[in-house]
Amino acid sequence: MESRDLKVMLKQAGLSKKEFAQIVGLSQQTVSNWGCSKNIPRWVESWLELYIDSRRFRELKQQFQEMGICHFVEEGRRI
Repeated sequence: MESRDLKVMLKQAGLSKKEFAQIVGLSQQTVSNWGCSKNIPRWVESWLELYIDSRRFRELKQQFQEMGICHFVEEGRRI
């Protein structure tokens, strides 16, 4: 993952570097150093992909619920 890829994925996730750092338990400086003086860890790309997918799912779920189209599975059971 390149620095520009990180920037794009953070934007898609709706996160700043500071917010991302807080969520994953790192310092903002550590995240800021990625792509400059430090390599971006391999786990970051897959973590962000899952975060983005989860965010999209929550948005779609809310839209469907507001429209009364369907019920979703929550906590392992149908509602």
